[in-house]
Amino acid sequence: MEDQIKINLNGSIFFIKKGTHLSEILSEAQLSDKPILFRSEGQLLDLSYPADRDLEISPVYAGDPAALEVLRHSAAHLLAHAVTDLFPGVQVGIGPAIENGFFYDFLRDTPFTPEDLEAIEKRMREIVSLNQPIKRLVLSKEEAIKIFRERGQTLKIELIEEKGGDQVSCYQQGDFIDFCLGPHLPSTGYIQHFKLLSVSGAYWKGDERGPQLQRIYGTAFFSQKDLDDYLNFLEEAKKRDHRRLGQDLDLYGTSEDLGAGLVIWHPRGAIIRHLIESFWKEEHLKDGYDFIYSPHIAKLDLWKRSGHTEFYDAMFPALDFEGFKYQLKPMNCPFHIIAYKSRQRSYRELPLRWAELGTVYRYERSGVLHGLCRVRGFTQDDAHIFCRGDQLEEEIKRVIRLAIKLLGAFGFKEYGVYLATRPEKYVGRLEDWNRAEKALEEALKHSGLPYQIDEGEGVFYGPKIDIKIKDAIGRLWQCTTVQLDFNLAERFDLTYVGEDGNFHRPFLIHRALLGSMERFFGVLIEHYKGNFPLWLAPVQMIFLPIADRHEACARELAEKFRAEGFRVQVDDSREKVNKKIREAETLKIPLMAIIGDKEVSSGKLSLRVHGQGDRGQFEVVELIARMKEIVNNKSLEIIL
Repeated sequence: MEDQIKINLNGSIFFIKKGTHLSEILSEAQLSDKPILFRSEGQLLDLSYPADRDLEISPVYAGDPAALEVLRHSAAHLLAHAVTDLFPGVQVGIGPAIENGFFYDFLRDTPFTPEDLEAIEKRMREIVSLNQPIKRLVLSKEEAIKIFRERGQTLKIELIEEKGGDQVSCYQQGDFIDFCLGPHLPSTGYIQHFKLLSVSGAYWKGDERGPQLQRIYGTAFFSQKDLDDYLNFLEEAKKRDHRRLGQDLDLYGTSEDLGAGLVIWHPRGAIIRHLIESFWKEEHLKDGYDFIYSPHIAKLDLWKRSGHTEFYDAMFPALDFEGFKYQLKPMNCPFHIIAYKSRQRSYRELPLRWAELGTVYRYERSGVLHGLCRVRGFTQDDAHIFCRGDQLEEEIKRVIRLAIKLLGAFGFKEYGVYLATRPEKYVGRLEDWNRAEKALEEALKHSGLPYQIDEGEGVFYGPKIDIKIKDAIGRLWQCTTVQLDFNLAERFDLTYVGEDGNFHRPFLIHRALLGSMERFFGVLIEHYKGNFPLWLAPVQMIFLPIADRHEACARELAEKFRAEGFRVQVDDSREKVNKKIREAETLKIPLMAIIGDKEVSSGKLSLRVHGQGDRGQFEVVELIARMKEIVNNKSLEIIL
């Protein structure tokens, strides 16, 4: 019969009428458990999917990672359903699943309060208890617009007019209906374990000129244990938030007077940055790099030639000087290229490894700025390598070795590594792409790092390796990037004279190992929870005299340790010693030396270690030697 279609479910064949929901075959299927979704040719289909052709399907259960995203998308609809029930007249925007949860945007004059979130969550649970079916509707565009116009949902009408075809997919649960492609869970009863988390501002369609919406965030899981584990994780992440710790430990600051996204490093943070940069420079010199310093601005024509004005939309407006337009630099690349082109290069000179801690400026939208991790002015640990084709693989191996050495010194031992290959649209010669991709993959194999291939996810100008570090609570942070660039080499006509006397195009490698000083510092704060290892601690030891008569001895000892290169302080406040200890613990100072009558007479130090308590008495010479050993080895723990 023409209106019948064939469904192959794990080898079992079913014939159903065209347009029948897939759920209709479950009564006849020999399945031990009822699935919540189906998968066909890599695509997820909900049980209410009206089958319109022959399909080969397999069941999807709650344990499937893809099902979690569907759960969260359904939870977003549940959220919107509850909000529209409780707050008539509210406009609904969009509500996708996101990493670790979901959100929904609402247009409402009155801000949502914490009490509102409690009421919304209560209403969501009531809807869950009703176990309302979630049904897919296929409507004409005109029908869909009519439905949302009757509901006063002008934002939805705008989306349908922009994105809807002749037919429009919608989902309905109870009296709530949403414009959505799906898929969704079979009913609201499946959404048992969820929590609303916060409210923030958002612009409609991300356009700052558009209406200001309120975005409610939440999360959802298939089990209460998973939800509880995630909420505990959020609490731990909150304790590690670099914005709070940065203020509590007086590491850095921002100010409205300064401007959004611009950071001042306070002395305690600045000394850590100095230590990171000094270590970075020492290791680069050992690895055969030379340093470059470049200006913060350049003529706009330079950025036109590099293609940034055409392809890069995060640049600040140009400045006018003496009849020329100048641009704050968003990247360091063109400056290194100009240095390369300052004279003709020979094959004998290559490879050239040029590194710079270069400060760049990017106009990030105010809504995405986030502490140290998303700013408008930051210093990249940038470098560019100019090499011959036969040197390419070895140079990439060197970069990966150096990256792992640097990251390992800060305590990062687990990584997520990704190789992004040629996209559909690209510049450069195919043979160069193939050679570059092979060199990147061979270098990764040589490193022994497990990696994933992101097929077609390279940028148009070259393939790349990304290395993400895993922090103390399991989060991945993007740090190291190794990027081949066929675009700038062509645009600036880079050449070298080969052994054959002819001109050849060098390979250009961009690479950053830590990423940026600001973002990496933010990651370190959260990774260490502000408890910096001894080699990085802004104050390594504080002397705590018990009484006024002990201050002279404390200052003399402090000078002795300072002369040995240690960063020390004396707390000469008139507070009781127990309060001095509490203050030092709050500032997370690794070592505390108590100075009283016994210490003055014996010449020994009574030592406390942050988070460990009293560690007994030490000879000064012995302690200095042990501290030097810990610092020189960049040990992450203090073992005395």
